[in-house]
Amino acid sequence: MALTDIQVKNFQPKAKTYRKFDGRGLYVEVTPKGKRYWRHKYRYLGKEKRIAFGVYPTVSLKEARIEHAKAMLTLSKGIDPSAERQANKQRDIELNERAFEAIAQEWHLSHNTHKEAGYQKRLWRGLGKDIFPTLGNTPITLITAPQLRQALKHIEARGAQETAHRVLQVCSRIFNYAIASGYCDTNPTLGLKGALAPPQVIHFATLLKPAEIGALLRAIDSYDGLITRYALQLLAYTFVRPGNIRKAEWGELDWAKMQWEIPAEKMKLRVPHIVPLAKQTITIFKGLQQHTSHSSFIFPSLRDKTRPMSENTMNAALRRLGYTKDQMTGHGFRHMASTLLNEHGTWHPDAIERQLAHTDRSKIRGTYDHSKHLPERREMMQAWADDLDNLKHGADVISLDSANRKRAV
Repeated sequence: MALTDIQVKNFQPKAKTYRKFDGRGLYVEVTPKGKRYWRHKYRYLGKEKRIAFGVYPTVSLKEARIEHAKAMLTLSKGIDPSAERQANKQRDIELNERAFEAIAQEWHLSHNTHKEAGYQKRLWRGLGKDIFPTLGNTPITLITAPQLRQALKHIEARGAQETAHRVLQVCSRIFNYAIASGYCDTNPTLGLKGALAPPQVIHFATLLKPAEIGALLRAIDSYDGLITRYALQLLAYTFVRPGNIRKAEWGELDWAKMQWEIPAEKMKLRVPHIVPLAKQTITIFKGLQQHTSHSSFIFPSLRDKTRPMSENTMNAALRRLGYTKDQMTGHGFRHMASTLLNEHGTWHPDAIERQLAHTDRSKIRGTYDHSKHLPERREMMQAWADDLDNLKHGADVISLDSANRKRAV
């Protein structure tokens, strides 16, 4: 006779394991310790076999009968239920191994571990915050474009359009890696770029009037912190990104060629960048040697010489000099140079864009070569440094063509 739930609940342990059958091979096995296991005994290809359905009361009598019915249906099709279960288990393992987060980890280890730590942190932070919580455990073959679009909409909803585009680019690279590795056949990110709102262009606060620039340079020269003062001066003369100043290393300077060779892994676009050094810039680097040559970093941290200067140091110095974030920032020196050099009209636009190492490749019409326009860039950087010195000493005009006049003569 079929079992009842009350009977199963009240089965008491005995000295030896015993069984109570529900019918058609389904039974509960009671152990001396009182454990009650659901089992199904059946024959397949003439051999007696068993399959487990779990432990009572975690698996109720009703649930055990449902699993038993599924097994009987499988058996009626000539398939061994135990073998099918093992196959399903293996498939689940493979699907788990091919979950989006697992493949993203594999891609990351393969492509990004050699890159700058800050870049890796930013990349992984975007995925961890916005993609993994909803799609991380999903098998990569089951992820659809609408699912990704929904995740990206949450990023846009908080006003982070640029982050949404960046996360989409990273996801696209992961899917391309998965296709090449045989994990999936399609890339659902294709076509999603047009579905995102365009990123907002951020113009960092800067100064553009000659008198204001001169006052800023004089204020920097009066700053108490010697090393930070040098950093701000180099930021003005070279107009590289503040991160490049902070992480500059002595081994990147080529004194003979009078240039600073920034390796690809430190650049936003991951392309090597050459900064021609004006005479004033060389003087600054020479002055720094007696203070920081004991470290590989030109601007080491005060607390740990094996690490670079803090990313907040230069902006904090500008605040102490009385400049708010709406007046001037570290990135503002780049906007200053870009605006004034382009407005003056002396220098080829491609030379300016190349010196700025802008990420918009379409702005550079020539071959994207790290040494492109280098002779003109050398003259431009010296002219820029000379003009900054003139402004610092009270001039009220930006000429920027002193080197050009020499070239014409």
